[in-house]
Amino acid sequence: MRRYEPPQQGRAGQLFDTVFLVILVYLSLFTPLILGLTGGGTKVAEVAEKSWTALGQNAVMQAQWEKLGYTAETAAEIITKRFDYGINVVALIATAAIIIGYFWFVLSFSEKEYREVIAEKFGETGRR
Repeated sequence: MRRYEPPQQGRAGQLFDTVFLVILVYLSLFTPLILGLTGGGTKVAEVAEKSWTALGQNAVMQAQWEKLGYTAETAAEIITKRFDYGINVVALIATAAIIIGYFWFVLSFSEKEYREVIAEKFGETGRR
């Protein structure tokens, strides 16, 4: 039985594959940003008065804020800013569909490549 030797790819093909993969990675990382599908952002809780007590800060916390140069008014925005953990159901379903679609594509393409290698090495022995 002769030793399997994979088909050779030229430098132009390798360069194209590399550039194409970099573009795909770039697009996959920045598309959610461009479409506004990233994070829920932040929400600022409203307080009636901007005092240390209303902001839920005790004496020790107040002293630390003051060491950093903050007053109750200047620290209020930092203290009351909260991350929005809301889930956008449409974005979640779109993300799941993209991941499942990609997984299906990789598996089906890999199976095709695997069958080609087996056929090349051993001849037509399996089903297509």
